[in-house]
Amino acid sequence: MSHESTPAVSAPQGIDPRGPRVGAGITALLLAVTLLLGSSEAALWVLTFVALSFLLGTLRGAQGTWQGWVFKTFVQPRLGPTAEREDPRPPRFAQGVGFVITGVGVVLGFTVSLVAVPVAAGLALVAAVLNAAFGLCLGCEMYLLIRRFAPAR
Repeated sequence: MSHESTPAVSAPQGIDPRGPRVGAGITALLLAVTLLLGSSEAALWVLTFVALSFLLGTLRGAQGTWQGWVFKTFVQPRLGPTAEREDPRPPRFAQGVGFVITGVGVVLGFTVSLVAVPVAAGLALVAAVLNAAFGLCLGCEMYLLIRRFAPAR
């Protein structure tokens, strides 16, 4: 008789870990454009688009975003299949973190000052570049730390 314990909540089906990295690269490009536009209304609208993209990722997971569609349609067929799979929950949490950061920039940009736009874009850009270039997902690491120290249910 086996004494292995089964987790109370099983992990959802894994996703291709290359997808969120490609999505982070696309997002990094949009955030770089936002920074180049500075404290302008155009930058505010680009950041609003990025924030809405993060919201979509928060609701549907990274694979359910338009960036995920780009990866699945144009990039993944050229890369071929991978046996490596990743739990979709940490990238989904990371999308929520991105939404909070860019969302605050958007709200402040519309209500207080456009200076908030490049600040929020810069913060999000650092995280997006780390993920795209080095596979270091800061939001995913936050998720894992929270799970490690959260009381068991």
